[in-house]
Amino acid sequence: MSTVLVLNSGSSSLKYQLVDPAPGDALAAGIVERIGEASGRASHEVRGARTVREGAVADHGAALRLVLELFEETGPSLGEAGVVAVGHRVVHGGTSFSAPVVVDDDVVAAVRDLIPLAPLHNPANVTGIEVARELLDVPHVAVFDTAFFADLPAPAATYAIDRGTAAEHGIRRYGFHGTSHEYVSRAVAEHPAVTAKLAAEGRGPETLRQVVLHLGNGASASAVLGGRAVETSMGLTPLEGLVMGTRSGDVDAGIVFHLIRSGLSPDEVDTLLNKRSGLLGLGGVNDMRELTRLIESGDDDARLALDVYLHRLRKYVGAYAAVLGGIDVLAFTAGVGENAAHVRAGVVEGLGFLGLGVVPDLNAARARESRVISPTEPEAPARPLVMVVPTNEELAIARQSLAVLAAR
Repeated sequence: MSTVLVLNSGSSSLKYQLVDPAPGDALAAGIVERIGEASGRASHEVRGARTVREGAVADHGAALRLVLELFEETGPSLGEAGVVAVGHRVVHGGTSFSAPVVVDDDVVAAVRDLIPLAPLHNPANVTGIEVARELLDVPHVAVFDTAFFADLPAPAATYAIDRGTAAEHGIRRYGFHGTSHEYVSRAVAEHPAVTAKLAAEGRGPETLRQVVLHLGNGASASAVLGGRAVETSMGLTPLEGLVMGTRSGDVDAGIVFHLIRSGLSPDEVDTLLNKRSGLLGLGGVNDMRELTRLIESGDDDARLALDVYLHRLRKYVGAYAAVLGGIDVLAFTAGVGENAAHVRAGVVEGLGFLGLGVVPDLNAARARESRVISPTEPEAPARPLVMVVPTNEELAIARQSLAVLAAR
């Protein structure tokens, strides 16, 4: 057995998963939360059995040591599991990284240099890598959220601002959630319903036109043509694009200047748009399940929040249909995309002119596998497929880590 320990280091958390990449199995998973606070919490799950530890966790070093203790005490033993690599999720790779890389001191320094582009994420990513390299004597691989979008076509990647200023400050569309978008778009391309559709139309996989909606607390859309991303909703930072749990998504940049001139500091505006906007700012909660309960109770603010959320999604789907010259597959993924049937139905509502629609019973059904939820009438073989495709970023990181090591 060759396994990969996948680490996702946040500012006050450490998520992890031990993955056997060949069959795609997660042998163990968990999270350490509230790192650096007075009271921390660790949760470690193996084969459905969960172990919880409460207590202060001083820093990321202490968090990883606690994780290693939990593996040894409750299993599976990392020594016996054949860990051959540690795969690290890194949010921002800038223009320096367009593919996963084996970590060395130069890579760590480069990721640190990118902190100004991702001040909320890259500092924790660097800390997680440094701590893990000290405690785990195996190769470490950095897998970047931005890598899938590194070769966006220039018209999609370029902001219409002064070229010199953009070059000096590294301003371009980078895109995020790339590991998920790449995993899902590949799973779509390999799905029997999709390969059958292309075959019936006499087309090859290089013509497959997908729109992927990664809908979680963070949310992003991508347009993928023949396996290559040609457009995505997040930009220089993960703030741009769709309405999210606490992020505003697209706003007029003039709002920022107006608020600063009205007395808010730049940091206060940053906090407003990243942490106090989106569903939370409009509806009072950032969890779609809670928002739905508020709507069912007659809450008008919650109803408007969902309407704004769906309006933005429909607008992006329509725009990406124009970018691609049509849609073959609309794929929903991540927590909301995979579980909220009413959101999926709400997105396709009004998009019948694109051939998009869902079958209520198929849409309402729950399954762990990728599935088609749209009509598949024989008389309309060219109609786009609407699919639910569970994402698995940890598996993607594990497999990419092994591929990088094998190519050395």
